[in-house]
Amino acid sequence: MASLWRSYQALMSRNPWTVQILTAGSLVGVGDVISQQVIERRGLSNHNLQRTTKMMSIGFFFVGPVVGGWYKVLDGLVTGSGKSVALKKMLFDQLGFAPCFLGAFLGISGALNGLTVEENIAKLKRDYMDALISNYYLWPPVQIANFYFIPLHHRLAVVQIVAVVWNSYLSWKANKL
Repeated sequence: MASLWRSYQALMSRNPWTVQILTAGSLVGVGDVISQQVIERRGLSNHNLQRTTKMMSIGFFFVGPVVGGWYKVLDGLVTGSGKSVALKKMLFDQLGFAPCFLGAFLGISGALNGLTVEENIAKLKRDYMDALISNYYLWPPVQIANFYFIPLHHRLAVVQIVAVVWNSYLSWKANKL
């Protein structure tokens, strides 16, 4: 395990943006597999591989670039270190970024699932607040620790590891009819 972590860190030092995006896409995919197999109990024979591929594409093309970029912007907005800086970053993240990100994530997944604009809006109206409230149960303590202890170039990876559980929930929420 230690050698795997060293390899990951070496790749991060050479290609941080690419590794962050690949990590995010892969872990969103893992979240969908967990959603289908553990939460929905589909079984391997009923696993929807197309859905997993769609969720991974959201991870590669939306989650990775947007969250990775957001952390860079946030580090520029709130400079310094310490507990109060971590708290400020968490508040910006959870009160400003998270609501927008969550709405976009659910909207993109609805569009990729073939929902019409009207169906997607109805689904957002039905699911958004529940997902946002669930977000607030999980992410504030994770983000305070992330902003306080973790260097910028590892934040997306740390978040995505914790997000395997969150991605499982989001995948279930995004694909629930």
